[in-house]
Amino acid sequence: MKYLFIPIVIIFFAACSGNGTEGDASGNFEADEVIVSAQQSGQLLSFTVKEGDTLHKDAVVGQIDVTGLVLQKEQAEASIEALRGRTTDPSPQLLLVRRQLAVQESQLAQLLHEQKRTENLVKADAATPKQLDDINAQVDQLQKQLIVTRQQLTVNETNVANQNRSVMSEKSPLEKSVARYQDQISKGQIINPQTGTVLARYALQGEMATVGRALYKIADMDTLLLKAYITGAQLPEIRLGQQVKVLIDAGKEEYKTYTGTISYISGKSEFTPKTIQTKEERANLVYAIKIRVPNDGYLKIGMFAIAKFH
Repeated sequence: MKYLFIPIVIIFFAACSGNGTEGDASGNFEADEVIVSAQQSGQLLSFTVKEGDTLHKDAVVGQIDVTGLVLQKEQAEASIEALRGRTTDPSPQLLLVRRQLAVQESQLAQLLHEQKRTENLVKADAATPKQLDDINAQVDQLQKQLIVTRQQLTVNETNVANQNRSVMSEKSPLEKSVARYQDQISKGQIINPQTGTVLARYALQGEMATVGRALYKIADMDTLLLKAYITGAQLPEIRLGQQVKVLIDAGKEEYKTYTGTISYISGKSEFTPKTIQTKEERANLVYAIKIRVPNDGYLKIGMFAIAKFH
């Protein structure tokens, strides 16, 4: 019986070592999960997200009530429109002064012509010096009136411009308010940040949302990360970008094989995770690695897998 037991033990160990399921590392699948939160406070008027839904990036998946913000924006826009009614149109007032100036300039031109003609007549003794003095006085008086009229035109233009500038100085702050309200209104739309699958939903249509409240969790399931741990002795055997085999259970004694790529190697060692229960193994220092594995639909978050480096 003793000699019969030895071949049985040898056959048993040979069978165990020949099943090809022992890997260089093992771990669980995880994904880069994104928790989408509300960026505005108010009632959820619509929220179409359901667990298991596949959402595309930039898809609108809900709307938060922003009626108050819309009214505030409209009030600011109405204030901007009211500013235009408070400004003064300088055209009618300035047109009157310009016409007066044009008449005076025409009269001056005629007087200057008459002054030149009278000077010639005085030289020819055909007119008296008094006639020339009268014309000179008229020219001098009209030139003074022209100076006053030009100053009046300048003053009117300056006053109207200053008045309008003072009124319109209120426009810029109001425009900033409109832009701020529009930004807050836009945040009332719930926009999906990335393409992926909804893992969890934390709110329902009709509930109140507050800024920062989590609404749902989404992750890209097209590629999952297998997080595993290796010993320091295995560290020289792997490198970033290296392709490895990843095995998952596909039946009682069958395994499904995938090809993964090492995308992360921890630069610091840590104690073996507590999932390994033996005290001796927990005392060992290991390095965390992550392997990116394309998902054909069978891989799930939390699923156990084995990695083979060779």
